[in-house]
Amino acid sequence: MKYVLASASPRRQELLTQAGFTFDVIPSAIDEKITKDIPSDVVMELAHQKALDVYESKIKDNPAYQGEDCIVIGADTIVSYRGEVLGKPADNEEAFDMLSMLANRTHQVYTGVTFAGCICGQQILHTFYEKTDVTFYPVTKEDLHAYVDSGDSLDKAGAYGIQGAFAIHVKGIEGDYNNVVGLPIARLYHELDSILPKEKIHYAF
Repeated sequence: MKYVLASASPRRQELLTQAGFTFDVIPSAIDEKITKDIPSDVVMELAHQKALDVYESKIKDNPAYQGEDCIVIGADTIVSYRGEVLGKPADNEEAFDMLSMLANRTHQVYTGVTFAGCICGQQILHTFYEKTDVTFYPVTKEDLHAYVDSGDSLDKAGAYGIQGAFAIHVKGIEGDYNNVVGLPIARLYHELDSILPKEKIHYAF
């Protein structure tokens, strides 16, 4: 059994490794297209595109993966506030505006996950999402500028990383912490458990 992560995110790689998975990393290079409006639908659509792209273009006819069961894991994370989808900021100004809007309020983090592959000769295509509510303390403009100027905002949905320096401004969460980091690893395991034969789920431990 082989797993392939269709993402270059070091945070997703770390979560899969901590959970005991061994996997290859083949990031999707697809030009993402969003046709949905609801945040949960957006992340599932993007995760589906990523997983299917890697499976069909890099795995399906690749001799290195022939004769073995394989699952490609695609994932996408967004932040949403009052229905507005917040992706990665384009620059520091947009990052500051995003964080100013989220300060002293509760927002939602959605991660969509898709499994695409072949198990026992059967095609697998399975998608789900997880949602976590995150509440920030009030944050001063000085603290916001200091964080944005650190450069940590630009590669993260919603302009912050909960596992980094901005953690000092997180008042609380309701739901899966790892989902906010970028991959709901416990949900991922249980979704795999629901669709795969038990003996097919291999771990490093």
